[in-house]
Amino acid sequence: MPGENPLKAGQAASGGHKDSTVNPLSAGGAGSLCRGLRALLAGSTAFIAAFSFAGDANAQQVAKALPVSTVEVIQLAVFVGVMGAALISAILLIRERARTASENVQLRARIADVNAALQRSEALLNLRDQRVIAWSTENRKTELIGTLPVETGAPEDRSAFLAFGRWLMPRSAAALEHALTALREKGDAFDLAVETQAGAPLEIQGRKNASYVFARFLSLSETQRSHARLKVENQRLTSDQETILGLLDALKMPFWVRAADGRLKWVNRAYAAAVEADNSDAVIREGKEFLGSSAREAIAEQHRSRPVFEHTLPTVIGGDRQMFTVTDVATAEGSAGLACDVSAIETVREEYERTVQSHADTLDQLNTAVAIFDADAKLRFFNQAFQKLWALDIAFLHSSPDNALLLDRLRTEGKIAEQPEWRRWKENLLSAYRAVESQEHWWHLPDGKTVRVIANPQPKGGVTWVFENLTEKIDLESRYQTAVRVQGETLDNLAEGVAVFGPDGRLRLSNPAFAALWRLDPDQVKPGEHVSVIRDLCDARAKDGPWAGFVAAITGFDEERRDRHGQTELTDGSISRYAVIHLPNGQVMITFVDVTDSVNVERALKDKNEALLKSDQLKNEFVQHVSYELRSPLTNIIGFTELLSLPGTGPLSTRQREYVEHIGSSSSVLLTIVNDILDLATVDAGIMQLDISEVQIDRTIAAAADLVADRLEEHKISLKIEAAAAPKSFHGDEIRIRQILYNLLSNAVNYAPEASTVTLACRQSGAGVEFSVHDDGPGMPPDVLETVFRRFEPRVNGGRRRGAGLGLSIVKSFVELHGGSVRIETGENRGTTVVCTFPDAPSGIREAAE
Repeated sequence: MPGENPLKAGQAASGGHKDSTVNPLSAGGAGSLCRGLRALLAGSTAFIAAFSFAGDANAQQVAKALPVSTVEVIQLAVFVGVMGAALISAILLIRERARTASENVQLRARIADVNAALQRSEALLNLRDQRVIAWSTENRKTELIGTLPVETGAPEDRSAFLAFGRWLMPRSAAALEHALTALREKGDAFDLAVETQAGAPLEIQGRKNASYVFARFLSLSETQRSHARLKVENQRLTSDQETILGLLDALKMPFWVRAADGRLKWVNRAYAAAVEADNSDAVIREGKEFLGSSAREAIAEQHRSRPVFEHTLPTVIGGDRQMFTVTDVATAEGSAGLACDVSAIETVREEYERTVQSHADTLDQLNTAVAIFDADAKLRFFNQAFQKLWALDIAFLHSSPDNALLLDRLRTEGKIAEQPEWRRWKENLLSAYRAVESQEHWWHLPDGKTVRVIANPQPKGGVTWVFENLTEKIDLESRYQTAVRVQGETLDNLAEGVAVFGPDGRLRLSNPAFAALWRLDPDQVKPGEHVSVIRDLCDARAKDGPWAGFVAAITGFDEERRDRHGQTELTDGSISRYAVIHLPNGQVMITFVDVTDSVNVERALKDKNEALLKSDQLKNEFVQHVSYELRSPLTNIIGFTELLSLPGTGPLSTRQREYVEHIGSSSSVLLTIVNDILDLATVDAGIMQLDISEVQIDRTIAAAADLVADRLEEHKISLKIEAAAAPKSFHGDEIRIRQILYNLLSNAVNYAPEASTVTLACRQSGAGVEFSVHDDGPGMPPDVLETVFRRFEPRVNGGRRRGAGLGLSIVKSFVELHGGSVRIETGENRGTTVVCTFPDAPSGIREAAE
């Protein structure tokens, strides 16, 4: 039966053999009889076969020799065979019965022994200090025999007992399951010490035979319990050690264990990899150290005073210097240490500190005040704008004041407005530390400032306060709105037509003058109207149709995007000047000005200017013509006058000689005037060419002085030359410069008092070479000074003789041709000084050099 006790199997097999008598027809006797009968039948058959095999040839002879028929022969053979079989069977039966009786005696003895052993086993198994579980290999029902003491905590119920995890400690239950699995699958016997949840130790023995798997649970004596507890504890510690060592070996952080003498006892794989060893055994065998000697000495030194060493130390890994946080714990039996790579953390920390510093520097540059308080409402950061806004003492701010204390101080110093309910107002403000969303407040300070206050809660506690001073912004907005209104009123009252179009081609704004100029109804130029509609309306009123270009500029088809100016004429004859101006925000402004009257005036002025130009040209041509026509007769007069003065011509009376000299001097003056007129005409015509060369200053001054020597002597005027500070030479037209100096000296001699001194000076200035001529004459009044360079306007003004009024005009023209300038320094009773400044090299020379 499936649930039958295996220890009772023998008893069940021998339960019916209580009688010692053996039945001869038992299983053994019946077998022997059968075997005898089979032998008899075989003998009879053989005899018949032999008789038949004799053949047909001898059959007749046999039959003749024996006076017996065939049937009788067969009967005789059958009889003989049956009798032989019976005899043999009887003999065999007797022998088998004797053997069976002997076996029955032996079996009864063995059954008695088995019954005695079974009774002893049942007695042992039914003891209260053990329990056996038997699992059959034929999938029979599991048998439980015996019981365990109640104090062990083992349940009596079959199913509850087999659920080991319910009454054994988890570690013991897992070990038992593992051992039973190995016993069933591989036949590995085991002896295991376990612990129940009640704290009682048990010993479990596992065995296996061909038919059953046994597990025996033994409750132990006090000594055995102590031994079992130690064994369980040892197993637990061994398991814990293996787990911890496995964990430490799997760690990516170097770990080591040292003996009392400092030698390495165990290291993990990370340690071996760090010191570039093949495995942990190689590290211990070769004594490779992870830390340098100085670091190990520091650890040993600290262990003398404290068992725990914890510090960040540098070491070299793979040729790179890295930082590790080393924790080393020393005991009497040795020490153990762990190194955590903090190189990346140090890098991140340094980067974080740089980032924080960068943010602080950035916030310091802001004009907006920022203050950061931690979760305890202590001030941790403030920027310069915060200190400047509230004008607080730096030492006070650096003392990390509380937020509430800071508000009280601002209130005490009168820097924030007094509140009707100060405590409630402050509590409402500080509720930002408990809020999730940002809060916004507006403070109107006693000094007239308006501050927008934003409280932004931080994820890890604390609040960032932002104080935005909007006083200037509000003021600017007010002024902007005023400016917009003023601008609107101004545009509406402008005489110019203004229209502004957006990037989408729609009208943004326009003034009444725009609609009036193009004869448009105000409803046709409302904001939002597209430029194409306005173009269609305006093209009908313009002759030359400028709106196609306006549309291209507004809609962006004009890729150049440049401002344009032009003029258009309307069908009613009015003329408008327009300007297309691209604004920075992508908009386009078009302005229109009615210039009908201005154009008409401009046309009249152009006509008049052309007439004046023609008149001036006729004048110049007339002057040139007359000058050339006068120059030839004057040359003849001067020539003949000089001939008359020669002794070879004949003697002249005193009066005649005076007349001849007067004619000669007058002719020379007239020739000079004619030459000056020709020079001025040449300058006005723009055909005057300077002969630029290197001008020797001393030689040029001497030549000019010789030309006025007679006039100086005539009026007893001395000439003082100051050229010590002058350069030796400069570039210019020597003839024209001599002419300039001659005119200046002639003008000075004409106004200088008798027996006075005229000064001709030359010096190097920052602007170039400077010539000046000074006389001690009466000076020039302001009205004369304004017209002194005008042509043909002679002024006596105390001079000895009246000239043609061309001297200073020629000076100014020739100096300006050189690229220089002329100025006059004069005053009443302090004479006159004319200063001419020439550049070191005229513009033509400079351009050629470049």
